[in-house]
Amino acid sequence: MFTNVLDYLDMSVDGYAEKTALSDSKNQVTYTQLGEMSDSIGTAVAEKCKSKNAPVVVFIDRNIESVISFMGIVKSGNFYVPVDRQLPVKRVELIVKTLNPVAAVIWERDNKILDEIGFSGERIVYNEAVEYTADKEKLALIREKAIDTDPLYAIFTSGSTGVPKGVLVCHRSVIDLIENFKVAFDFDDTRVFGNQAPFDFDVSVKDIYSCIRNGATMHVIPKLFFSFPAKLIACINERKINTVIWATSALRIIENLNAFEKTLPETLRTVMFSGEVMPNKVLNYWRNKLPDVNYVNLYGPTEITCNCLYYKVDKPFNDEDALPIGVPFKNTDILLLDGDTLVTEPGVKGEICVRGTSLAHGYYNNPEKTAEAFCQNPLNKVYPELIYRTGDLAKYGEDGLIYFVSRKDYQIKHMGHRIELSEVEIAVNSLPYIEAGCCIYDKNNEQIVLFYQSEKECEREIMLDGCKLLPKYMMPNRMIHFTSLPMTKNAKIDRVKLKGEYLGDD
Repeated sequence: MFTNVLDYLDMSVDGYAEKTALSDSKNQVTYTQLGEMSDSIGTAVAEKCKSKNAPVVVFIDRNIESVISFMGIVKSGNFYVPVDRQLPVKRVELIVKTLNPVAAVIWERDNKILDEIGFSGERIVYNEAVEYTADKEKLALIREKAIDTDPLYAIFTSGSTGVPKGVLVCHRSVIDLIENFKVAFDFDDTRVFGNQAPFDFDVSVKDIYSCIRNGATMHVIPKLFFSFPAKLIACINERKINTVIWATSALRIIENLNAFEKTLPETLRTVMFSGEVMPNKVLNYWRNKLPDVNYVNLYGPTEITCNCLYYKVDKPFNDEDALPIGVPFKNTDILLLDGDTLVTEPGVKGEICVRGTSLAHGYYNNPEKTAEAFCQNPLNKVYPELIYRTGDLAKYGEDGLIYFVSRKDYQIKHMGHRIELSEVEIAVNSLPYIEAGCCIYDKNNEQIVLFYQSEKECEREIMLDGCKLLPKYMMPNRMIHFTSLPMTKNAKIDRVKLKGEYLGDD
């Protein structure tokens, strides 16, 4: 039985010693090299910090050195916290203040950031640490004392108060997820993963550990390639990438630009997507161009270790249809709750609540926010049992599958009607001339505001075609056109920025 993600690494070092484990546009390492380099970093951290289960910040980039650093920190008996060096310094300062980390793994240029925020922990320069003489005896002693509920990483998400929240996830939760992925999706050593997600975004956890668990290979695709689909497709073909776990927006870019008209990815076997609702218009484009690929819709927030539901796309869908988020992974239970009442009837909405090993430990150094989201299961009155309340609404379909409805705060009361803004978005995004769109309710002016991306303004067309799909009271009252919608660093439409700049709502 696996109790530590390093069990995965040991197994692949033994079984796939000279196989390429990780590559990017500049470098690559074999499993043997990954093991040795992480031993050196682990020794450097352990000797300088002498801590256990403490946070160590890693200033990340889109390179394999970030992942090597992660493995080294785990070997030191601590947990890693990826931080994008491109973040505003003030946000880095807030993260560091929350963590009080014992160390930071950096490059020389990062010292400027640490000086600016007054960082007092150990500074471990990657180039120096990777040359450290590994103390395998020390690392073995550290490993011997580890248990499966020790923290593995913390990933920071946005907080409603302006202070980011660090979601703390343990080894057991990640192992549970990765074992489910192996069985459900037939992951093995023939997989070549094309990493799109930044390493401070939990989607990358599936890339990293599915790769290491299965003796597979992961290629880190340059961010720039997602702005130039021809380069992206060429990269897939050159690297023989056959498995991608991408944000929905990455697939949407391909569809928006009709990139498959010129050339097709030749090696893809599995395409998984998550992060936002997948418009069937986009998915149908991919399915028509690449009909032999297996497509999987994944659902889940960072707080339940990436994903708790999945749907293997196994039938046709019209562009205006809703796509299921499917069924729970094994060892995960999904409760749809209306308040504290369990919802089981098809078509009745309830909040997605999750119980099981997948739950994160909570928010690091933030007991108040942890207690709000990770709470006692109201259906269990006899012993302590936590559930995570996602804040997402869903319903069962007549087919027994779960369908995402909206965020709880996307449900509005407008013109006397209760409206799910996601339903408006599904309709708008099904229109052939719309590349992407989202709706936000302007409470001050009592208007549904549509922010949409298209080649040119098409408000009249949206009104004419939208009325064929939606009742009049659900039609947007105001439309704002973009040739390119603002996106978060995690490749989602930046709703917070739209609200602040266009609705005056912070």
